[in-house]
Amino acid sequence: MAEKDLRINEQIRVREVRLISDGGIQEILSTRNALERARDAGLDLVEVAPNANPPVVKIIDYGKYKFENEKKIRTSKQKQKSIKLKEIRMQPKIADGDLTFKSKHIAEFLGEGNKVKVTIRFRGREMAHPEIGQEVLKSVLEKLEGEYILDRSPTMEGRFMSMMLSPKGKTKPKEEERAKNAQDEDQKERS
Repeated sequence: MAEKDLRINEQIRVREVRLISDGGIQEILSTRNALERARDAGLDLVEVAPNANPPVVKIIDYGKYKFENEKKIRTSKQKQKSIKLKEIRMQPKIADGDLTFKSKHIAEFLGEGNKVKVTIRFRGREMAHPEIGQEVLKSVLEKLEGEYILDRSPTMEGRFMSMMLSPKGKTKPKEEERAKNAQDEDQKERS
């Protein structure tokens, strides 16, 4: 529930509430009595479950509660990894040196964890020979050997032929341990 939806102190306008104390003890009180208890403790009465019957409230420091929630949101955003889409454009008559240069850039982008869209633009009479574009894309894949996962194979879209590559996922340490243990067991059985 968003913090904006939380009602505190006098904003709670129901007759009875279910008060949850620090020890987890629940009791049903009138809103006025619960508010008095909160004031005596020097804290706020915060409605945490407004849809319950009666609504559930807690006596807590609202400022601290709000800060902790914002902190949780910030840390969860930091853990999220944003994947960007990078695009590399070429032409069917690209030279080998340029192709190598562009392939290194693609490998660099994949290494950073980004997806890459490799596009070949056909102009004029080049449209009559899409197989040349296919060969260029195949040579890019050969230069990137093992560093990618092919999300979308080369397809023609108007004057453009493109394919999508994503970085190869790293194996998790637990998976590596399982594989190692399986190899060790195989060796023991053979002995």
